Amino acid sequence: MQKVTLRKSRVLEKLRAGKIASCFKTNLADYRTVQIAAMAGFDCIWTCLEHVPNDMETVEMQVLAAKAHDVDCVVRVARGSYSDYIRAFETDASGIMIPHVMSAEDARKVIQMTKFQPVGRRPLDGGNADGAFCMVSTEEYVKHSLREKFVILQIEDPEPLEELDAICSIEGVDMIFFGPGDFANTLGYPGQLTHPDVIKAWKMTADAAKRHGIFAGSVANPDIIDMVVDMGYQFINIGSDVGAIASFAGNMYKVIEKYM
Repeated sequence: MQKVTLRKSRVLEKLRAGKIASCFKTNLADYRTVQIAAMAGFDCIWTCLEHVPNDMETVEMQVLAAKAHDVDCVVRVARGSYSDYIRAFETDASGIMIPHVMSAEDARKVIQMTKFQPVGRRPLDGGNADGAFCMVSTEEYVKHSLREKFVILQIEDPEPLEELDAICSIEGVDMIFFGPGDFANTLGYPGQLTHPDVIKAWKMTADAAKRHGIFAGSVANPDIIDMVVDMGYQFINIGSDVGAIASFAGNMYKVIEKYM
């Protein structure tokens, strides 16, 4: 049998080198949207099981599409059991994103379920894509997963702000990701991403990550990306498939509307 090499994370390679890693979000199920974003140059595609009615087979196709262009795929999972978390890894997604982490204890439980020993207690099955379908040794599989797979914890609520240092100090937490949309909505400021209370929490999250030597991620748009980078965020999602289609369709309708 020929030697099988497990794929390294493009995102982690860039972040460890002190560079910005770019990400594009997809809500649509078609793997072709992943290919388009990958060919555009993004380092990572973010797909979602929290809000979007996709299933794991859809995710598997999206991961394959990303890997075809040597691009990472991050899956935002639905909160649930360990199986809901690790199955995304087993499709060979490079990272998983856990929404609405509310405390240090919550974070510890996530790491216990999603990281292999000696960091956590993730259950083992090498017969999936991330273990090369049993074509690498168990030892190599585990070592590679601990080195090249990453867990992102989303900070989207006021409650975890008091425990940011405790959360960031937990072994196995690779990145915290500030979600300004949900945070603003929780405070009663829907859509107000630049409200002072949101900006304060945004910066607090990046500062905590920096203090503890982990990565910080967030979202941006053309109007605020300078601010997000200046805060110290290194993993940045900008744009989405549905946003792009909605914007383009709206603009094209304006072109033809005057003739109707």
